Amino acid sequence: MAVSKVHGAVFSTASMPVFACLYEKDLDFQFIPVNMGAGEHKSETFLSLNPFGQVPALEVGDQKLFESRAITQYIAEEYADKGTQLTCLGKAKAPLLVWKEVEAHQFDPVASKLSWELVFKPMFGQTTDPAVVEENEAKLCKVLDIYEARLAQSKYLACDCFTLADMHHLPNLHYLMGTPVKKLFDSRPHVGAWVADISSRPAWSKVIAMQKQ
Repeated sequence: MAVSKVHGAVFSTASMPVFACLYEKDLDFQFIPVNMGAGEHKSETFLSLNPFGQVPALEVGDQKLFESRAITQYIAEEYADKGTQLTCLGKAKAPLLVWKEVEAHQFDPVASKLSWELVFKPMFGQTTDPAVVEENEAKLCKVLDIYEARLAQSKYLACDCFTLADMHHLPNLHYLMGTPVKKLFDSRPHVGAWVADISSRPAWSKVIAMQKQ
């Protein structure tokens, strides 16, 4: 079996789910760091992997993939017999498809804006915009109310097993848990328990460890 090559960045919220997926599947992979500060993601070499010039990109044999969620779906299906299942069969497949879309279109746009304002702007010496934070905290509250209702009925978002729908939340959750936004998760008991559960997975711990190397 060909060893996957992941071109990405350890702090990138798009790269982190790919690392997590590979670790969940107990798959060996070669990490090839892309120095975005130096513009390597816009180089001719990287553009041959992802013409949009964004991390991550995955090489498996002669296959070249980009777009984080497409990569994790490919890994989950291609290596279905290895490690954590991550997908659902039968009736549970429908809610998996729904909650993957919810993460992408309801949670991620809001959470990403908050991560940018509260974590990455300060990291880059820029000033946080309180109005943007306030607006998106209000939006996040509405999303998390729906999550609280769902998680009162199901241990995880799609079913009673950890899947891609949960895993895709982890990068933004990781960053937001270090900000005042954490209170919005903690104040909803089912959401808070779910965050604690998925954040403590061994595979995710390996992803975080990559940032400290």
